[in-house]
This record gives sequence, C-alpha cells and structure tokens, in this order.
Amino acid sequence: MLTLPRVVIAAPASGHGKTTVATGLMAALRRSGHRVSGHKVGPDYIDPGYHALATGRPGRNLDPHLQSPELLAPLLLHGAAGADIAVVEGVMGLYDGMLGADGFASTAHVAAELAAPVILVVDVSHASRSIAAVVHGMAGFDGGTRLAGVILNKAGSQRHADEVTEALEQTGVPVLGVLHRDDGISAPSRHLGLVPAAERVEAAARLDRLAAQIAAHVDLDAVVRIARAAPTLAAVPWDPAAALPTTPAAVPSGPRPVIAVAGGRAFTFRYTETDELLRAAGCDVAVFDPLHDERLPPGTAGVYLGGGFPEVHAVELSANTPLLAHVRAAVDSGIRTVAECAGLLYLCREVDGSPMAGALGASAAMSPRLTLGYRTAVAPADGLAGPAGTRVTGHEFHRTALDSAFDPPAWLIAGSGPGARPRPDGWSSPTVHASYLHTHWAGYPVLAQRFADAAHRAPALSDPVPRNRPAPPPEPDLHHHGDREAAEGLTDLAVNVSRLARPAWLDAALRASFDDLARYPDTAGAAAALAARHGRTADEVLPTAGGAEAFTLLARARRWHRPVVVHPQFTEPEAALRAAGYDGTAGPAVHRVLLRPDDGFRLDPAAVPDDADLVVVGNPTNPTSVLHTSVTLRALLRPGRVVAVDEAFMDAVPGEPESLTRTALPGLVVLRSLTKTWAIPGLRAGYAIGDAAVLADLAAQQPPWSVSAPAAAAMIACSSPEAAVESEHRARTIAADRGSLMDGLRALGLHVAGPARAPFVLVRCRPDTRTMLRAKGFAVRRGDTFPGLATDDGAEWVRVAVRDPATTAALLAAWAEIP
Repeated sequence: MLTLPRVVIAAPASGHGKTTVATGLMAALRRSGHRVSGHKVGPDYIDPGYHALATGRPGRNLDPHLQSPELLAPLLLHGAAGADIAVVEGVMGLYDGMLGADGFASTAHVAAELAAPVILVVDVSHASRSIAAVVHGMAGFDGGTRLAGVILNKAGSQRHADEVTEALEQTGVPVLGVLHRDDGISAPSRHLGLVPAAERVEAAARLDRLAAQIAAHVDLDAVVRIARAAPTLAAVPWDPAAALPTTPAAVPSGPRPVIAVAGGRAFTFRYTETDELLRAAGCDVAVFDPLHDERLPPGTAGVYLGGGFPEVHAVELSANTPLLAHVRAAVDSGIRTVAECAGLLYLCREVDGSPMAGALGASAAMSPRLTLGYRTAVAPADGLAGPAGTRVTGHEFHRTALDSAFDPPAWLIAGSGPGARPRPDGWSSPTVHASYLHTHWAGYPVLAQRFADAAHRAPALSDPVPRNRPAPPPEPDLHHHGDREAAEGLTDLAVNVSRLARPAWLDAALRASFDDLARYPDTAGAAAALAARHGRTADEVLPTAGGAEAFTLLARARRWHRPVVVHPQFTEPEAALRAAGYDGTAGPAVHRVLLRPDDGFRLDPAAVPDDADLVVVGNPTNPTSVLHTSVTLRALLRPGRVVAVDEAFMDAVPGEPESLTRTALPGLVVLRSLTKTWAIPGLRAGYAIGDAAVLADLAAQQPPWSVSAPAAAAMIACSSPEAAVESEHRARTIAADRGSLMDGLRALGLHVAGPARAPFVLVRCRPDTRTMLRAKGFAVRRGDTFPGLATDDGAEWVRVAVRDPATTAALLAAWAEIP
C-alpha cells in the first residue's frame, strides 16, 4: 500500500484548455516547492513534452488500451517515484474513450483505476449559468467518478465569472480558480495537434508566464488538499527489469550494445519506458539528432526511430546527407532497426519530394485524410518484433501515406465494422520492423526483449561506412531568372514580360513624370489610385519598387518562427527570406511545401505546417501556371499567421476571378506587379495590398523614396478605367494565344501542366530539349532552378512564355524537328 497525492485534470470535451491548465498547474506547483510528476491519459506524445518542461521530470503516459488497466497504478507509482504530488492530464471529454467500448480508456476510466479525484476545466466563453448544468451532469453521470472541483477557463469579465460561480454553488462542486481570456498562454497547433515543446524556442518563457497566471488565479492549496485526499494505492511500482521476460541476470555478458535512438526536434515521440526497458535488457541508449548529427553513435548495434514530424522537417532532414547515408548503410548491413511512423517515413525513398534514407522502396506524401485511432494488430510472419501470430494493441496518428505496400507487412491491423478485413501496415524482416503503428513497450515488454536480444547477437556497425547512396540533386539556384536565358539572336520565350506595345496613355504618363524628377517622389497619389481600383483604403496599400522589394520587406517585417514558401513558385520570396537570415544557421530555415506534378500542382492547405506564421504562395503560380481558388487560399489563414499571395500575373487572367485584392482579412497580404502586363520591367513598379497592420510593418523596413516618380505615375495610370479595359483585352488575347500554344505542344506528345491560366506554360520534355531549342534559335526558361522541378534521368521541365500566333507556330515547328 503506497500513498501518492494525485489529481486528474479533465474537461467536458477537447478544446476547453485542459492541457494549458494541467501544464500550468504542474509548473506552478513546482515553483511553489513541490516535487511534481506529470502524466497523460492516452497515447499522446506531445502533451508529456510540455509536462516534462513544467516538472523537470520525464512525462509519462497512462493508457488502458496500450498498457492494460492493471498496469496503470504500477506505472503511475513508477513514474512518480520521489514526487510528492502527481498531476494526470486527461484526454478528450471526461467520459470519452474507445468508440463502442463503453468508455474504456477514457479519463473517467483511468481516474477510477487510480482512485484519483478529478478537477474539471470548463471553457465558459460561450455560456454562463448553463455551465452549472454541464458540471452537474458530469458529476452525476458516473458514480465512480469523484468530481472534486472546477477551474473556469476563458471568462470574459469578472461579472461573467461571478455569474458562473454563483450558478455552480447549487451543484456543490467548488470553483478552484478562474482564468480569463488570454491567447498569449496557448500553444500553437498544426496538423497533428500541438507543436511539441522541443520545437518551440519560446516554450520555457511561455511556461513561466502560464505558471504565474495559474498561481495568481487558481487556489493551489486547495488543489493540493484534493490530491492528498486520494486513498492509498494497493499496487507495487512497475519495474522495467522485472517486466522483461528474461531477467537481467540472463543478459549475455560482454560489452553492452548501443541502441541509437532518434531524438531532436524532428523525432519527439517516444515513451520514456522504451529507454528504461532497453537499459534493463542490458543495452546502452544513445540519442542522436537526425537534423544535425552526421553519424550514428559509435558502436551502434541497433537503431530505434520513433515518432515525430519528418514531413515538417523534411527539407532539413534531407539536407543531412551524411547521416542519411549512414542509416541506409546500417540497415543494409543488417543492423537491427525498429521504426514507428516517423521512423518509417525516414527510411523511405522520400517524403513530399525530399530524399530520405532510401532503405525502404516506397515514398511518402501528405494526404488530406487523417489516420487516427486505437488499433489491434497481429504479426503475419516471423520478424524482428516477434513470431507470426504476435498480437499487440497500438495507436495510429498520421496524415501521410505511402505510394506502395510491402510484403510481408509488419502488422495486419484489424478492420472496424462488420465484415471488415485486416489491412497490412509497414514491413517486417528478421532485421527491420517498420510500421505506422505506435506501441507502448511497457504493455508489451517482449518487444523490447526481442530487440535487445537481437542487438546483443549482432555485430556493431563498422565505422566508417561505405556511402553507397547517390548524392542528392544540387540545391536550385534561387537567383536564376529568365533574363539569363535570353540572348542576342534568340527568340525570347524565357522572360514573361509582354511583347505587346505599351499603350500611348501609359507612355504619356511616364514622360510627364519626368517633370517631377527634380523633387523627391511622393507615392500618396499612387496609393490612393490603387486603393480606389481595388476598393480598399489608402492604409491598406503600399507602393513598392516592384515585387522584389516587396518580398524583401516581407522577409524583414517581423521575426518569423516558421516561414513557409509553397513551391514550385517564383524563387525570389525564398531568396529574400534566406538573405534575411532564415537559412537554418542561426535560426529557423525556410520550410518548403512542395506541390506534386501528379496532383496538378494543386495546393492542399493541410500540407502547410500548422505552426507556420508566414506562408508565401503564388497565384497564378510561376512557373506552373496553376490558378488556386480563393477558397483554398483563404483556408491558409489563421490567427497569428501572415499569408502573402503573389498575384504578379493575376492581371493576365480574364476577369481576375480568384484575386484576393478586394478581400479584407486579418493576416492577408496580396503582392502585385505592373512589370509583366505593361512591359515596364526596367521601371520596378508594384504594390502590396491587404492587412494594414502587416503593411505598416513592411513600410517600416522600406528605404525612403524607394519608389521613383515614374513608377508612381505608372501606378496611377494603370489604375484608371481606361487601363482596366486594356488589361482585360490583353488577358483575353493571352488566353487565346495560350490555348493555341498548349494545343500545339500536346499534339507533339508533350505533357503540359494545367489547366494553365498564366501567360506561360510549364512543359515536361526530354532532358536536352532546352539546349536543342536554343540551337534552333529559341530561348525557354529552365525548370530545374525552381524547387520541386529537378531534372531527372527521364525528363526536364521548361517554362515557355505565351507569344503571338506567328511566334508560337515557329516554336512548334522547331520543336517538332527535335528527334
């Protein structure tokens, strides 16, 4: 019988703030002198990372499905050894567990197994007296749950809080604290939940602020009294050595094999008990960081690649080619390897176009479907994890998919519903076990035992290792532009500037502007004209010296924590961000979201990391000519994020149907250029339009008088009704000419990306096409300088500008002559 003060933090449903409150309570209790142990109900890896930051101890999970109900109390006592209070954060709503299992694995189930009192966190932002009814129902729904107190979250005012508190008096459940609305203490999310604490450089500072708020607004003494009222536990602490099928005394003698365990920002998902079991089985655990370490640890005899976010860090992981080669060689040489979810992706050929270790013959990509839920699985064949018939329970949580299946699979996962057939997952061999399924080895210590035994039998990885993986393609030249392709004597199809003559009224306005060259330029008139054209106010418009200046201002406007550029697109935004220091050397690197040719280069907003605070995307996109819908682009917006849409070619689209220049939304900025349609690249005239607060930050970085008087005059002239008529005429002419070009290219058997909507098309052709066209007098834009369009053994991409019918006919005739 052991005494452990303990309390469970629950909520009526997800989204009420239980992670914030639970983590804040742990930190506040620790700062008040308590030794706190943090635990999480369910399989989640991310919340325990915040718990560890708050308590200074490893975060632990308690899950009846993964570990069995009988292990919950022993694991709690083991994890809380040396602590004087344990705080257990619940999952979902208090009574929500496995579907169709009568609340099994719910927070209430775990609280009952632990004989622990429950404190309910309730978001009161959208109700007042009705909160009492919710709490009353929660308290009375299940007689085995002791609801010992309530913490009110997101109260709108003191009067609002008083109204809720007074109503709750009738339930007999005490209010232990009231937290008011404060977005500053919440953690950012992305496609699989909260951003892990290990990836947030500001996490510790945010936690200090949260702990101070909890201490100021929650009765910590009352929380401790509730925890101390929990009865003694009739359980023995879990012992990893005792849990193993083979006792430590039977572990083979000799040097302890080294298990290389992936860690760092990209691999944050690993249960603490995994390391403890491996050590108890006679192994040494050495953590390595796949983002930075170039070799596996010396003496590696086994590799454990757990979960995390390789899709978020794909570009950085791919750049570490020495480690990728070392891991590939380790797997090829028979080093025992266990890979779960993120580890599975890391062993694949590529993730979202970024090369990985290539130890498995499959590629992975983000998909619109989230795979999530508890699973039961059986090993169909003998493998590293166990003999055929080995049965485990686990959890899936991913938004990626593989492009091919393996034989034999690591698991056959039981289907759900009547008549559902098992589905294969991952790959298994005597030396490799790789799958999406997460298992908790405390529930199945035989998995740790088999892995450790295999590592004891295997020779350690030799060093150095032959690097038999081909070098990755060179990094694209972000400063390469179409004008480098054009040359004297060549028909220019590489530069996207219109070859139509400038209108007489534009030339007249430019000449008249010369009279103002004796004065410093004033852009107020240009801003007013542009605002009137787009139905905005003057403070929502910022004239710039072309798009290049706008991208530079955007890169320097704020301190971005995760800037994202959607590729393939114009390379200047990423070049500007890198020049501003976002190159991964002293801070965050630009994250690339690579759109796929087989998806038609369409954008799925879910592919953008949820913690991105800057997203740059082209529309229509250079060089793919794809026009994204305004609905898709608006889906990228969220609080705290700036979305910059480069509409440099939108005025070449008849009617500008998907333009966002007239859409006023927080965080949205649209960048436009006058260069292309009006044939004035030497003038450098453009503008940004959108959220006034963001534009003010851009303007603060803009040098004085960067926009010349002629450029300002062009902005005024091109905003007139006369210009609107001419622009629409040119757009329709371009559309007709583009149709002829695309028809001719397809008749030659070429693949044209589409549907194309810009004054250029992207063509996939044989690798030497650009060179051969150049020999015939035509310059087209090479595609391999755009991220995501690398030349491979079978083809290259070229971008071809839309020109008049005669020029198009000559190009097609020359192309037809290429053997």
